[in-house]
Amino acid sequence: MAMAGTLAGRLSRMNSQFDIIRHPYSLSSMATAQAAHVPGNQLAKTVLLEDETGYVAAVIPSSHHLQMAAICAQTGRQLVLAHEDEIREVFKDCDLGAIPPCATSYGMRTYVDESLLEEPEIWFEAGDHMELVHMDREQFMNLMSDAERGRFSHRMM
Repeated sequence: MAMAGTLAGRLSRMNSQFDIIRHPYSLSSMATAQAAHVPGNQLAKTVLLEDETGYVAAVIPSSHHLQMAAICAQTGRQLVLAHEDEIREVFKDCDLGAIPPCATSYGMRTYVDESLLEEPEIWFEAGDHMELVHMDREQFMNLMSDAERGRFSHRMM
């Protein structure tokens, strides 16, 4: 699978400067970081959450755990992890588990953890399990300009 069409369209509209990095097939964000030789704190992972009113995306470093209480407090919603079947319906042009961070392009409110924005470079899934998009912090911040910022993750031990 190539880059997700929705992501490609957003990158083009935002005049983003980026590289595509190919890596061996991997299924988890930490395995992807290892396979691509990318620091885990610089690899963005997107976690899809839901409640009765719809979906929310939380973007955090792959080396971090999402703090549910913190994201619920920030959003004012009682969110839970979305089910895999529902994720497939929302991100139809992406492989399961390879969700790009710009979820606003998929029609949902998106939150990005501030710790990710402190990194000089960011990598993230291109929509499959074999390609990453790589860009500098400024380009990533521009790409994520419509996302809300907050602190809702902590580093894994």
